[in-house]
Amino acid sequence: MADELRLFTGNANRALAAEIAEYLDISVGDAVVNRFKDGEIQVSISENVRGVDAFVVQPTGPPAENLLELLIMCDALKRASARRITAVIPYFGYARQDRKDRPRVAITAKLVANLLTEAGADRVLTMDLHAPQIQGFFDIPLDHIYAAPVLLRYFDQSVKGDVVVMVPDTGSIKMGRAFAKRMGASLGFVDKRRPRPDAAKVMNVVGDVKGKYVIMIDDIISTGSTLIEAARAIMNLGAVGIMAGATHAVFADDAVERLTNSLIEQVVVTNTLDLGAIGNEKVKVLSVAELLGEGIDRIHGEKSVSSLFV
Repeated sequence: MADELRLFTGNANRALAAEIAEYLDISVGDAVVNRFKDGEIQVSISENVRGVDAFVVQPTGPPAENLLELLIMCDALKRASARRITAVIPYFGYARQDRKDRPRVAITAKLVANLLTEAGADRVLTMDLHAPQIQGFFDIPLDHIYAAPVLLRYFDQSVKGDVVVMVPDTGSIKMGRAFAKRMGASLGFVDKRRPRPDAAKVMNVVGDVKGKYVIMIDDIISTGSTLIEAARAIMNLGAVGIMAGATHAVFADDAVERLTNSLIEQVVVTNTLDLGAIGNEKVKVLSVAELLGEGIDRIHGEKSVSSLFV
């Protein structure tokens, strides 16, 4: 049993955890994550984990209870004498507050990093952080992997002809450049302003889109405002069509309905967050279970994770 790989999960995305376990040819560990009558979270590890290499799969998007479940599960495993605890966070919530861009605001990304360490996590495996510098907030090892191979495979099969990869702002240029290089496409970006949080106003489109098919790439789709506004501006400039791709489908409020009614032909996302039976033909959900499973296997075997993307 010592040093055996064990996989556990909270309630945030049990379906993804089950897919990862299937890829690893193991079962999801026996852990009970319940609520007391007042709503307080209760975690109980129902099997012996002394000396094991434990991985906890749990995205930390809203509600905040998802983060609390992860912290409490890490604490329970630590107190049960697991040899090593790796927090597998497909979607790292609270990452958008990664700096003091205004006076008297919190830096929640750093706060969450500290909480994970204090809860007993020995390392973190996460996917497509909103800002790569968040890796530096951790005092424990962090492996950062990318959903790009999954998205690129789909785009390569679905989109033909003259393609332009567009990103919603200059901060995503590095991501867009990687996609454009792999697809043999040109690159452009949208100059936007945010009059308030979760709202975007497109000011200018930089790049030649006339007569071309556009793929808009981002890491997170929350309200969808950025993509919807950008799609309208791009189509007005003579693009022949537009598809959107993102790793994390937060889909706040009526985002799915608004995206359905937009000029975007298809929205391609992954299952880092539990979308349930979304039942919308315009939204295509791809699985990252194999990528995360391979990352877990390599961490357990003390192999290189970065070589996944070489």
